[in-house]
Amino acid sequence: MQRKSLDLWVGIFVLLGAAALVFLALKAGNMSSISFAPTYTVVTRFDNIGGLKPRAPVKSAGVVVGRVADIRFDDKTFQAHVTLSLESTYKFPKDSSAKILTSGLLGEQYIGLEPGGDTNNLAAGDRIKMTQSAVVLENLISQFLYSKAAEGKEGE
Repeated sequence: MQRKSLDLWVGIFVLLGAAALVFLALKAGNMSSISFAPTYTVVTRFDNIGGLKPRAPVKSAGVVVGRVADIRFDDKTFQAHVTLSLESTYKFPKDSSAKILTSGLLGEQYIGLEPGGDTNNLAAGDRIKMTQSAVVLENLISQFLYSKAAEGKEGE
């Protein structure tokens, strides 16, 4: 009887471990919040997307309203074309703006949508014209160092 009880507890422990591994895999793949709601696509262009990845969240007022569907490079304009898949339940004015933001200091990057004031809403295939590229931490540090070095030379 004691052997069966031990086997049962080992089985429960193995199942919990497997469930934890599946949970971690979904979190690492950014697939833990898959939505099957109908969507429409909108295109944006950025000069620098930093570490933005496909399936990254698109948020407005802190609420996930969609996901990044595709990222590709345009060799004619030398910009990144980012396709957003927004849930159909959320409508945004045509003059909305998109920014690449970071969760926390070194967290994952996502796109933040700020609604505009236009009376017409974005439709499938429209383009968000007002965008702000990602702030790259390395660029900020190098600008700071160069400005400090220039100040030091002026003082001599």
